[in-house]
Amino acid sequence: MSGAQWDMPENDLFPTSSEPLLLAAARVVTFEGQRLLTNASGFFFERGARLFLVTSRHVMIDEPSRHFPDRIEIELHTDPGNMAVSTGFSMPLYQGGKSVWRQGSDTGGEIDVAVIEVQRHALPATAVYRAFTPAHLHDPAEPVQLASSMLVVGFPLGFHDALHHLPVVRHAVNASSFGLRFQGKGYFLTDARTHRGTSGAPVVMRARGDQPALGDLPWRLLGVHSSRLDVGTRDLKLDEALGLNCAWYADILLTLTRSESP
Repeated sequence: MSGAQWDMPENDLFPTSSEPLLLAAARVVTFEGQRLLTNASGFFFERGARLFLVTSRHVMIDEPSRHFPDRIEIELHTDPGNMAVSTGFSMPLYQGGKSVWRQGSDTGGEIDVAVIEVQRHALPATAVYRAFTPAHLHDPAEPVQLASSMLVVGFPLGFHDALHHLPVVRHAVNASSFGLRFQGKGYFLTDARTHRGTSGAPVVMRARGDQPALGDLPWRLLGVHSSRLDVGTRDLKLDEALGLNCAWYADILLTLTRSESP
C-alpha cells in the first residue's frame, strides 16, 4: 500500500499575522542570581510610548513560599519571518535595593497583579511582539454574560511550542458575574483547567464587530489569571478540586501604568 507524504518546508515559516494573540504573551522565568526558580506567564501592555510586561505579583515576590527572585527573563522572537528564532531578554527586579515593579491594592486588599516597564531601547531591533493597550480593556457596551467564552493564553507547567516559542491557549468561561468583585475582592472567577506556570496569563474574549482601534488584536483584555481557587474545608481524598480560578480585573493596569505611579 502506498500513501502520500506531506513534506514540511525546511524553514517552517510562521506568518506573524495569523495568530498575533500568541505574540502578546511571554514566557516568564524567574531567577535568583543564576539559579532558576520558577516558570510563569505574562503579556505585553502598551500605554502611549511606554511598554510594560504584566504578570502576577506573586511571580515577582511571594513571602509565604519564600520566593525572592532578583531578575526575570522573557523570550522574544527576533525574526518576523521565522518564529523558530528567539532570544532571552533579562530584566532586573531591583535597582539600588528597591523593587522596580509596580503592584497595587484596593479596599479589598492587595491585588495579585504586577507590571514592570520594558526598556524599549534595550530590545533587539528586530523584536517581534504584540501589545494590548487601554483600548483593549473591557468596553461596557459589550456585556460579558455568564459562561461567556474566554481564552487563557499562557505557559502551563512551562509547556509551550518549544520550536516556535509560542504559548498555548485554554478555553474558559466566567463562573461568576463579570463586573462584581467576588467575595469583595478585585477578581472574577473562571472555570478552566489550569496549572502552575499559568500565573500572569491574559484572560481574553473575542471582541464584537469590526473595531479598528484594536488593530490586529481583536480581543478584549478582561483579566489577569492568578491562581486556582479551592475550598479550605475540601476533603482531599473524597472531594475533587473545584476547577475554578481567580482572574483579577484588567482595569487595574490603568492605575499601574500611569506616569505618576511610584
